Amino acid sequence: MLFNSYIFIFIFLPIALIGWYGLNSLGRYKLASLFLSAMSLWFYAYFNVRYLAIILCSIGLNYLLSWALTRVQTECPPTVSNAAGCNSACGTNSEMPKNAATDKAPLSVFGKIGLLAGLILNLGILFYFKYYDFFIENINLAFHADFNLKHILLPLGISFFTFQQMSFIIDRALGRCQHYDFVNYLAFVTFFPQLIAGPIVLHSEIIPQFEDPARRRFDITSFARGIYLFILGLAKKVLLADTFGLMANFGFAQTFSLDAVSTVFVILAYSFELYFDFSGYSDMAIGLGRMFHVELPLNFDSPYRSCSIKEFWQRWHITLSRFFITYVYIPLGGSRRGRARMLFNTFIVFLLSGLWHGAAWTYVAWGAMQGLLVMLDNLGIVGIRGREEKRPSRFHIPAPLGWVITFTLFNLSLFFFRSSSMLAAGQLFKNLLSVHWRGKLFEIAAQLDISEIYVLRQALELAAPAAVNYLYLFVMLALFVLAFYLIFHKNAYERATYNELTSKRCWYICILLVWCIISLSQVSTFLYFNF
Repeated sequence: MLFNSYIFIFIFLPIALIGWYGLNSLGRYKLASLFLSAMSLWFYAYFNVRYLAIILCSIGLNYLLSWALTRVQTECPPTVSNAAGCNSACGTNSEMPKNAATDKAPLSVFGKIGLLAGLILNLGILFYFKYYDFFIENINLAFHADFNLKHILLPLGISFFTFQQMSFIIDRALGRCQHYDFVNYLAFVTFFPQLIAGPIVLHSEIIPQFEDPARRRFDITSFARGIYLFILGLAKKVLLADTFGLMANFGFAQTFSLDAVSTVFVILAYSFELYFDFSGYSDMAIGLGRMFHVELPLNFDSPYRSCSIKEFWQRWHITLSRFFITYVYIPLGGSRRGRARMLFNTFIVFLLSGLWHGAAWTYVAWGAMQGLLVMLDNLGIVGIRGREEKRPSRFHIPAPLGWVITFTLFNLSLFFFRSSSMLAAGQLFKNLLSVHWRGKLFEIAAQLDISEIYVLRQALELAAPAAVNYLYLFVMLALFVLAFYLIFHKNAYERATYNELTSKRCWYICILLVWCIISLSQVSTFLYFNF
């Protein structure tokens, strides 16, 4: 089920809210959690009912392993030294979870067995469904073998709910958290606002909220701000991301016939599609959480404002960065074993992040490029003038130039991220050197045959048919101007959290909702569903 669909907005969400608050008002807390979990599983199964068996088996096996650990585990006190240094080096300033230990705590034999079992269980499930065919394809290519591919359909959200449970099992094995009640654990994993595309929440962030009776009472402020944020996110997805997607999809289908100018506009269209799609989903997820009086962590903080690559990764997919910092970077040694080891650990994190996004060499190349850029940033050769630097830099550049460089480099990396193959990605780089004008820009702009300009287009077709193409071009340029305007102004999360909900803003949000609902006939999935 999609957030941007009629069935979700008019049927699923009202039923879920009424059932949740109705049961909680009667003091039936456990039944309310079961109801919410059942609704979340319906939400998940709506895409494909066969996915239910996968997620329920994953939940059951992880919970059983956690229960087994309670029988044999010796609690080990966590420590939190060097956390800030590790975060800074790898490109994130997100607050470390309270239960994240950076020093190795002594593990019993049973703790080591539990940790190993948890990793094998979760990574095994993820490998089979997401990477098996990719692995076999490369084995066949490298050794001229002929192993059969399984053509496994990737279950939605498997990377997200697997990482959530893996973080829980790792913390259980290390003695950082307790064994939870099954009903609350089930609600933690399946809570539908974050189930399909994040944020990747920690047990310590969500389960205590489900255990808090105060969180089960209806809160008008939280509910109102949740609606406000949800609608702003919906507008980003329906009105902006899907519109940019019309141009991006057409352009990437024409990869080998684009010229330099059209290639630039195509990658910008995809860049803004990805930005507003993921940003919109993140806003809607947090907004839905607030409607249920559950606070989800911030996952997207205007990354296109960044003036360095490291700053960019402090703002983009914050909870994924946090996961890799906590469970990969720090266990590898973080920044505690010298600069060379820190740079290596950073590169490994981004390489794995690229592979997390998809089973293809294009994603690996994208991750490697991001890793190299963050490594260069960590070397401190170039600094941003006017910003506090922890160490002196050889060269300093003004912040606007830093923004241009950061934005350009990230967009260039999207050649790998969006292309269907390394050959196609290479062709896009070649296109930038093209000196030929093939007129593709008008074809790209013509994809903006949207309902909002229907009347104007019809009038032009009667009065001046030749001007229609220029109308599309004008609309395209106006969209890009609007996109740049939005990324440099207060974002949806800031508006919904800190702005006073005046009657003027309420009217504005109602108009926006009606506009979105009218546009839902062109409903599309979120890009991060594929990851």
